[in-house]
Amino acid sequence: MAAWWQGAVVYQIYPRSYLDTDGDGIGDLEGIRRKLDYVASLGVDAVWLSPIYPSPNEDYGYDVADYMDVDAAMGGMAAFDRLLEEAHARGLKVILDQVLSHTSDQHPWFVESFASKDSAKSDWYVWAKARADGTPPNNWLAAFGGASWSWSPLRQQYYFHQFLRTQPKLNFHNPDVVDAVLDVLRFWLDKGVDGFRLDVANSFVHDATLADNTAVPMEDRGFGTWAHPPRHQHHDKDWNQPENVKIMERIRSLVDSYEDRLVFGEFAGDDKILGQYAGGDDRLHTAYTFTLLEAGSLERSVFDTYYSKIAGPVEDLFPCVTFSNHDVARPVTRWAKGRDKEQVAKLGMALLMCLRGTALMYQGEELGLDDIETTREQVRDPFGKLYFPYFKGRDGCRSPMPWQPDQLFAGFSAVEPWLPLGPDHAARSVAAQQARTSSVLAFSKQVIGLRKERAALRLGDITLLETNDDVLAFTRTLDGQSIVCVFNFSDEPASVDTNQQAAPLLTLGDAEYDSGKITVGPLGVFVGT
Repeated sequence: MAAWWQGAVVYQIYPRSYLDTDGDGIGDLEGIRRKLDYVASLGVDAVWLSPIYPSPNEDYGYDVADYMDVDAAMGGMAAFDRLLEEAHARGLKVILDQVLSHTSDQHPWFVESFASKDSAKSDWYVWAKARADGTPPNNWLAAFGGASWSWSPLRQQYYFHQFLRTQPKLNFHNPDVVDAVLDVLRFWLDKGVDGFRLDVANSFVHDATLADNTAVPMEDRGFGTWAHPPRHQHHDKDWNQPENVKIMERIRSLVDSYEDRLVFGEFAGDDKILGQYAGGDDRLHTAYTFTLLEAGSLERSVFDTYYSKIAGPVEDLFPCVTFSNHDVARPVTRWAKGRDKEQVAKLGMALLMCLRGTALMYQGEELGLDDIETTREQVRDPFGKLYFPYFKGRDGCRSPMPWQPDQLFAGFSAVEPWLPLGPDHAARSVAAQQARTSSVLAFSKQVIGLRKERAALRLGDITLLETNDDVLAFTRTLDGQSIVCVFNFSDEPASVDTNQQAAPLLTLGDAEYDSGKITVGPLGVFVGT
């Protein structure tokens, strides 16, 4: 029997941008609670909440100052308890983001570690002496740019951080740290949460010898690589260590000691990374990579790579599929490129719900939202502040959720929000789309419902058919049931010979079946059995 999460639809909420109920321009847990009926109406199975813990918000929650509490700006622990209870009452699972690789520099653990080499938590973080010339101990570069090391004049040592200097790296070579992290997970499991998403899950363990990362050969560096120095090196020493597998196994064992829970991870690396850290009975239940999240255009080859080289070869893995989250440009922004945004949004949603894997969708994806543009003064993301205007950061996909077309700030807040809304987002708001049967929202509910009705779409095997790169066609099969899915990514009609009968279950745009041939119009979809 399949686990509840296999083939489920998980709806990610970025709490700061969902609904503000206390008038500070920042979303809160009470806002999410008030919209639970809306979330349930989508037909999703679970909500995944981006970090809700106390934080100085240098990286907007991904710098945790206390793992076992809820930020007062979010409403505190009482607000979370109420949210959890009411979500469960609606049949919705609740998944928490866990940022275990590093903490905020304001976390009590780091405050104590920073204070003295002789403190009880002295080696809870990664400390190292300088080289003879005073420079950092190795060549590791932080993901947001610059060296991965910052100097402490008090300890006369460098400390390691994979992101901002205010996000010091925990030392997972210390068994006390591993135990403490497991206690964090146990705390939330005891409260009744249904699972966790692990941030940068392949980065928990570093090379204990602090050896240099290997340089990327010059001939393998493109313009994009040159623009961001951390991509000049393979992160083969500061990330992706063999000991990281043991940490995943410890976490999986703990989560499995509770009934019907889930733990999945975010991974970046080579094609074989999912098999290292996820699948089977001992690693994480499932995981996702950035393969589909970073796809700049819709092409068959992207999905062939994912299923033939990344997720497919791991026999004991039920994968995740995802096109959108808080870290990447939205699908409409990446894929429309001057074409009809609503049509592209519908095509993307249908594709997400037809692919094999647990589907992770991001708030606003069901509305077909695109990224906002920000001025220098509006940028909040530290990554964007570093590279503006060449790269404006991740604020574009984090704009507030629009609820009402005729209210101030589209009903998100009574005061100016922490980030602006898009110029046409009020017109794409929930209330505006609920009034139209042809809206992206209505279509999203339809395709989510089709996925729930058809076990082959939730759980079946996937076989990609031979097509050109402008068309993706595949079958989903389970227990003798076969569903054929055809997606035309081009601006011209396309035909696919399937050699099987296919009565339509879902179509988008012009689509027809005749004698084993399916013809689909521009940006069109055919799903049939």
